[in-house]
Amino acid sequence: QVQLVESGGGLVQPGGSLRLSCAASGNIASINTMGWHRQAPGKQRELVAAITSGDMTNYADSVKGRFTISRDNAKKTVYLQMNSLKPEDTAVYYCNADLVEISTTWVRRHYWGQGTQVTVSS
Repeated sequence: QVQLVESGGGLVQPGGSLRLSCAASGNIASINTMGWHRQAPGKQRELVAAITSGDMTNYADSVKGRFTISRDNAKKTVYLQMNSLKPEDTAVYYCNADLVEISTTWVRRHYWGQGTQVTVSS
């Protein structure tokens, strides 16, 4: 059974920083794109950042220049470094991964983590 487990959320003051981590575990043959989405109360889930297996990155306009996504393939982990945080960054942050799972056969699947709360407030 594949799992994505996030960590690193919390409460931070405006202008502060947080680093989110998401580790994948289970019978995984390979991981393609990994990313982070977020969902604020009353709003739709939105893409924050994504990174391919070749380290190509994509960011939402609202976080460009402030957030950095990276990955450690050996650890099957994706990170989101968040700097200059603003109150509007407050949301539940979800990790996701497009990967090939080893089951009775090899199957490409998309997994989500359980989410971690990020609150930016003074």
